[in-house]
This record gives sequence, C-alpha cells and structure tokens, in this order.
Amino acid sequence: MGFLDNSGDIILDAVLTDTGRMRLARGDGSFKIVKFALGDDEINYELYNKVHASGSAYYDLEVLQTPVLEAFTDNAASMKSKLVSIPRNNLLYLPMLKLNEVYDVSTKRHTTGYFLVAVNTTTEDELEVDASGVSINGILMGESPGRGGNRIRVDQGLDTTAISPGRTLDPLLVETQYMVEMDNRLGHIVSKDDAIRAAISFVDDDSIATYNLVRRDNSDFVTEISSTAFSAQQAIAGPRGTKIAFKVQSSLELNTSDYLFDTIGTTEDITGKSGATSHKVISSNIRVTGVNTGYRIDIPVKFVKKA
Repeated sequence: MGFLDNSGDIILDAVLTDTGRMRLARGDGSFKIVKFALGDDEINYELYNKVHASGSAYYDLEVLQTPVLEAFTDNAASMKSKLVSIPRNNLLYLPMLKLNEVYDVSTKRHTTGYFLVAVNTTTEDELEVDASGVSINGILMGESPGRGGNRIRVDQGLDTTAISPGRTLDPLLVETQYMVEMDNRLGHIVSKDDAIRAAISFVDDDSIATYNLVRRDNSDFVTEISSTAFSAQQAIAGPRGTKIAFKVQSSLELNTSDYLFDTIGTTEDITGKSGATSHKVISSNIRVTGVNTGYRIDIPVKFVKKA
C-alpha cells in the first residue's frame, strides 16, 4: 500500500478485487460494474483553513492536495469511510447508528466489553448464570440461540436533545436497509426471537459473509422504533428511525472442533457458575452499516468455548 501524489492533475487509479478478477476471468460476458462507491479514508478535514492569508480560494487547498491511497485489492481493508449523497442542504443533524444497551439487561454487553457467544452446550451451561444463579449479561447462546433472551440491538436516528423524539424523522434519513458483515468461519446471524437464520448475500475471499437485511423483507430483524418519548430505555435521544436486532449462532466448526481456537484464538478466564474458569476465545467484530446513510458501527464479539 502507498500514496499517490495529488498535488497536480487528478489521478484515477483503479484495480479489481480478487473477486472482481475471478468474475472477469470467466470470460462469459457476465462481468458488469453496476454499482460503485466513493470514500475519503485518507482525508483530514482539519486541514481546511478558513483563515488562510491568501483568501477563500485557498481554504481547501491542503485538503485537495492530500496524497490519496493507491488502489489495492484487499476488499476487507478498503473503503472504510464511504461517502453518501443527501439532496437536502438544510439539515442540522445527520442520523447515526448506536448500540442500544439500555433497553433492558438482555441488550447489555458482558463485563469484558464484548458480547460473548458460547459455541456449545457445555459453555452455554457454564455461562448462562453466575454462581448465584443470576443470568449473566452479554452471553449469546451460540448452539441454541432460542435458549437465551440476550441479543444485540442497534438503533438509528438523530442522537440530539435539541429535537424532540416526538418529531417524525425525515423519510430521507430513515434507514430501511442494513448490511451486516461477520466472519463466516465463526458464526451466522439469526433473528432475536425464533432464531431464524438470515440469508447470506455473498461471502468474499476473506470469508467475510454479508447479510443485506431490508425492513419490509426482514421484519424479524429490522423494525421501526415506535417510542416517541424521552426514555431511559432509548439510546437515540431525538427523532428515531428503525432498529436492527439479532443473535449469533456459532459455526459448526467452532462447535465441534478446536482448530480455529488453537490457530487464531487465545485463552482467558471467564467467570460463570463455577467461578473463573479457562475458556478458549476468538475475538472478532460484527459490522453493521446503514445502506441509505452509510453510517457504520463495529460491535465487539468473542466466541468462547470452555477449555
């Protein structure tokens, strides 16, 4: 990876990802670019200087001359900050995604700061409750998702107290579709209530599975936030749009084998009903992106197995 000098002519440097080259290599005419995205990962907007001695024409000069990243094929590392187009220019606030851990205890993370996915029944039995028989926050039942009530919930809307939550969120700012990405080797996305497995849209060459969940088609996952009042159970302070809620089912490989735990994992002491006991652990993230607004949130997850 390197930088391209952008101080002179505008440079267009493009390459195909591994998946793109694979499809092009088919040679059957099926390779067509139907969508593209723009990003500004390398731009530091603090370089905008509105007190430049030479006048307003030079305010953004340093921003425009910032070296740009050369194109590279690793789709997992490219385009972290995608640009979006909103036709209205009179917006005071833009919507965001926020992890809701205040709705009730079933939405809270574990005390480690992660959501813990217990990958088999033995681990579920150990981590479902503590030594006093009280349910442990942030434990997702990976072998039997329907067994526990804990889930991951992300809310969308304007997180400001300057606008009442009783106001209706502009339709242009309502998120109707979410893209969820996670390592397909480790687990799968399932619904929060009846553990319906979400359909995978595609799996890339890095084993990252992408789920496209649309409000009208995936009501088990994406629904409107009905609350329009200030409430301690709401993560979004202002007008609210939709929410996405889901659980995680562990993969068959994690459930039946220690190979990935021994290859890319580590061990940690995690406190359950038997006190602090050793567990095999793989740390990962689940990324939730609002397709309409481009806002993205990474949710820390650990897949755990009692050693």
